[in-house]
Amino acid sequence: MPATAGLASIPPGQRIVVFTGNLNYGVRKGIVAIDEAIPGLEWLVCVQTRQRTLASIWKGQRTNIRRHGWGWVPYQLGELVRRFFAGGRDHEAVAPAPGHEYTLRALNARSNVRIEHAPQLHAPELMARVAAFKPDLGLSLGGPILKPGLFGIPRLGTINLHKGKLPHFRGMPPAFWELWHDQGRVGCSVHCVDAGLDTGALLGEAEVLRQRWSTVKSLQLQLDAVAIARTRVCGRAVLDGSAKPRAQPAAAGKTYRSPTLAQQRALRKKLAQPLPPALRVKEWLKDSFAWLLITAYRLGGRHLMQARVTIFCYHRVCDDANDNLSVSIELFDRHMAWAAAHCDVVSIEDVLKMERVPRSKRPLVAITFDDGYLDNYQHAAAILQRHGLPAAFFVSTGIVNSELPFPHDVRRGNPPIAKMSWAQLQEMRRRGFVIGSHTVNHIDCASETEAVVKLELAQSRDELRQRLGVTQAIFAYPYGGKRHMTPQALQWVREAGYVGMLAAHGGTNAGQVNRFMVMRCSDGWGFSDLAFQRRCWGLV
Repeated sequence: MPATAGLASIPPGQRIVVFTGNLNYGVRKGIVAIDEAIPGLEWLVCVQTRQRTLASIWKGQRTNIRRHGWGWVPYQLGELVRRFFAGGRDHEAVAPAPGHEYTLRALNARSNVRIEHAPQLHAPELMARVAAFKPDLGLSLGGPILKPGLFGIPRLGTINLHKGKLPHFRGMPPAFWELWHDQGRVGCSVHCVDAGLDTGALLGEAEVLRQRWSTVKSLQLQLDAVAIARTRVCGRAVLDGSAKPRAQPAAAGKTYRSPTLAQQRALRKKLAQPLPPALRVKEWLKDSFAWLLITAYRLGGRHLMQARVTIFCYHRVCDDANDNLSVSIELFDRHMAWAAAHCDVVSIEDVLKMERVPRSKRPLVAITFDDGYLDNYQHAAAILQRHGLPAAFFVSTGIVNSELPFPHDVRRGNPPIAKMSWAQLQEMRRRGFVIGSHTVNHIDCASETEAVVKLELAQSRDELRQRLGVTQAIFAYPYGGKRHMTPQALQWVREAGYVGMLAAHGGTNAGQVNRFMVMRCSDGWGFSDLAFQRRCWGLV
């Protein structure tokens, strides 16, 4: 059924004006999501691009010193050093990479979208262009405080996306003050814009559940997704006349401002997982060793070694588990951001085409997932799209779209863990991700009979073809260890028509790629940033 089925129709040619201070990924994705959901829209996107002068910079620094104390100076110096050594390059996905439709290039290419830049959104020239556009609806996405002369121009008024539960958490930043006050959920609110700060009538709300290991950043990433969905629903309701605004309680709520450095440190300490001194020393030694290896490799050691491509194998991206099959949402986002800036991230299909691994100044990396957990769709795919990175997901076709547990979850005594549906897998494939086979029931191919293995290989292959249109299926064998695959079972994989097979017992692919024994290494909760970077360089 189409997403718009059962909803009131919206006449074509409706016009939306967007007010924003930054055309970042979240703003771009929000515009595209609404544009895809409501046909026939016309857009005017107004971006405030203030020119920073030396005087304004100096004034800002003095204000921050008064607010944060003299600790602001070393903090700023540390940020400059961090950015200098982070280096890397700006990465913008191109088709068919996941997330390419949300890039600035793709937004500019939309014939129904016009983008205007101005030092001030309230400049008379820009306000005149907004009035001439004759917008039906205004949409504030990460915009500055708007004045009535601007937000009152659209025929149906202007709505604002606020990442915080109203009226209790007005102001900024998202998620921080909810965690500061030990809230079990964080939220976002869509409201009508009025003369107050986040005080207008509410149109819709959404919440994200706080998990055991949630951080401010991880909750902000989750809020991005639910906020876009809620804004799309509320925007449609205003345009079709079905919106039912409700006033906020006049005396309720509080307005927050950006936290001080001391408050940020206090919350990090409160949320941090304490490590015993011995373990802290061990982690420091591991990171020091990783740094030495990376430095030696980059200073010339790579010329003494074969070219290599490293393939990561993940299972879950979540904040409700802390084990060797899980990586936290914030850590996964940080690792993918580093990979996008510093690596050449290639698809697994491109890896299988490599007869010889090419030489590269940047690490060659591929990203894969096994099993088919729901958080792959909710968190991993969303983060990969944010950074424009390809990835492959190998699913057990008889366990996804069901309440059946994976055998390893039963052995671990895990509670039921949700899996992806076929509809979600179809969407991921449309977005550019590779979907491959992980058998039907996550069997051990080395211990099952020939009949069982052949049946699982054939059924999984056929279901991927019928449901997702996969004609060149790739196979990742369950458990992934050396003892879980035999020469005979490998021959059955070839006979079943798979174009490649992936292991998961560590190592990198140096010199060449064996298409039917592609090496993968795992990356989980316990891997630091330096450990991840070391593995990207193939120093596993």
